Order: sequence, then structure tokens, then C-alpha cells
Amino acid sequence: MARLYHVPLSPFCRKVRLVLAEKRIECELVEERYWERDADFLRRNPGGKVPVLRIDGQTMAESAAICEYLDERHPEPPLMPKGAEARYEVRRLVGWFDDKFHHEVTARLLYERVNKKIMKQGFPDSRNVKDGARAIKFHLDYMAWLLDHRRWLAGDAMTMADFAAAAHLSALDYISDVDWHRSEAVKDWYAKIKSRPAFRGILADQVPGFPPPAHYADLDF
Repeated sequence: MARLYHVPLSPFCRKVRLVLAEKRIECELVEERYWERDADFLRRNPGGKVPVLRIDGQTMAESAAICEYLDERHPEPPLMPKGAEARYEVRRLVGWFDDKFHHEVTARLLYERVNKKIMKQGFPDSRNVKDGARAIKFHLDYMAWLLDHRRWLAGDAMTMADFAAAAHLSALDYISDVDWHRSEAVKDWYAKIKSRPAFRGILADQVPGFPPPAHYADLDF
């Protein structure tokens, strides 16, 4: 059985968990307090980050690389399109959410509100929180624009781009930091992806000291 070293609210770990579940790959989840710099964990990934996946006799790091590996090794159902241009668009959007969205929103909201407390690094920086709350509006509007032109974020089929976005938004939704009233298109998209069987494990997450809002696991909001 595969083994994933993860943190429940990490969007990068959630993205890998979604891909594993969508591919119906059985996986043992092991919570890893990576900030404690455990020697065994650092041997698995000298970069000191999660997720780390143990599968097929290999130890893998970096969520985007892991997800593409899983899609190539387990091609059904496909999460990457066939054409070069379509694959580019998926990779562009995965990069958008894992880089731009992460730095402008996730790191300023989730990391300030939750990670700092768990890691005992002090109190949230109010300026970062305000900046993150302002930035997420731009990103939700961008998603709404994409969904006005497409069925899913990267095209007519669900792809890795949707899982990347949903991983970040689900983590933020856990702490009630997503305004679902801002765009019906985005809300409908999230309801559709949230209803997939692959999402059940994500919706069952419970982080001690941080109870989720009532709507978090409600498929109809």
C-alpha cells in the first residue's frame, strides 16, 4: 500500500490526496510535523516539505511531480488532457494556484491563522490577513471568468487544475475564508467537485483546536 506523509490542511498534500482517491489508489495517511525537522523525515525528503509519497518502491516529493507521475502510471480516469496546448493550460493553472494563489492568499490566511498557532510561532500578522482577504477576491473573479468560458477551469473536462484549485479553496473553506456568494459559477464548480467520491476524505478532516464550519462538509453548502 502507498503511504503519504502529509499535513491535513496543506493544499499541496490535499491535491495529492485527491489524485490518489480519484485513481482509487489505496494509501495510508501519516501526519508529519515537518516543522520539527525530524531526522527520519529529512531522510525521506531533505527539502523538509510535505507531501512525501512512498509508492512503487520509491519515495517522492513535490506535489506537482507526484500528481503527474500518478496520472501517467494510472491513466484512468485521466487528469491531464492529450493535446500539448491543453496540457500546457492545465500546468499553467496548477502553477497559478500553487505559486501565485498560494503566496497571495493561502500563506496569508491559512498559514497566519492556523499554521502559526500549531507551530507555536506567535500570533497572526493582521496586515498579512487583510492582504490575503483582499487578494482572494481577485482570484475568485479570475476563476469566475474562466468558468464563464469553460465547463471546468482548464477546459471541457475536469483536470489536475481543478484539483489544485479545490485543494487550496477547501483548506481555506475549513477556516471560513472563502466568500461563496461572490460568484455563483465558482460556487457551482466547487459544489460539483466537492460532491465527488474523491473528496470524502478531505471533508472528513478534523484539526484539533480548529473545528470546521457547519457548511464545510455539506455537499449543498
